[in-house]
Amino acid sequence: MMQSEDKLCVVVLFGGMSSEHEVSRVSAGTFVDNLDRSRYEVLTVGITKEGRWLYTEASSAQMADGSWGELPGNMPCVLSPDRADHGMILFTPDGRVEKMHLDVVIPVLHGLWGEDGTVQGLLELAGIPYVGCGVLGSAVCMDKAVANALMDAAGVPHCRWAAASRADLALNGPVVLDAVEAKLGYPIFVKPANAGSSVGISKAADRAMLEQAVEIALREDDKVVFEEFVDAQEVE
Repeated sequence: MMQSEDKLCVVVLFGGMSSEHEVSRVSAGTFVDNLDRSRYEVLTVGITKEGRWLYTEASSAQMADGSWGELPGNMPCVLSPDRADHGMILFTPDGRVEKMHLDVVIPVLHGLWGEDGTVQGLLELAGIPYVGCGVLGSAVCMDKAVANALMDAAGVPHCRWAAASRADLALNGPVVLDAVEAKLGYPIFVKPANAGSSVGISKAADRAMLEQAVEIALREDDKVVFEEFVDAQEVE
């Protein structure tokens, strides 16, 4: 595959193995549609729910609707951690191996195995610049319980919260929920500790809803975070 000599090579990573795979596909399409092709050589790599990495020439619409994964031109690829490569290795249909130099990677990945420091660590090993938070920031902010604990330690004002592991809830569920109710009062937001912002989250108004919300959160992670309701406007 011929690469442009006068453009920066930008790779957009999308998909991933998390429960927010579909959200990532839509987000990546927005990036691809807004990158200036006169300045950048844009390559797209989709990660399937099973964890396969595929170089694809899919359009943003094909990314969004999921049909990208079946395109005949897709090629298996890996991001090389070897700094001498500084890029990606493609496995072509005719059995050849091609190296592609990368200038920067945009990991448009939501949730675990993408937003949690894992991909960022791989890019650090490879010595390839990337967009977004570093390894530590990604890992800390992925785990809502860790992020809340650090904010407490640093004296950063934020909502009251509590957390419990799957084991805690299995062994002492009623006692844990009694303490959550006493500390936070209703309504209570219940979230998987390690997931994005759109999956597995519930708002509980009573004990029955709280128990159901815990079940939903545990489908996504082994740790649950409880947060008090704050009547305010979200600002981003």
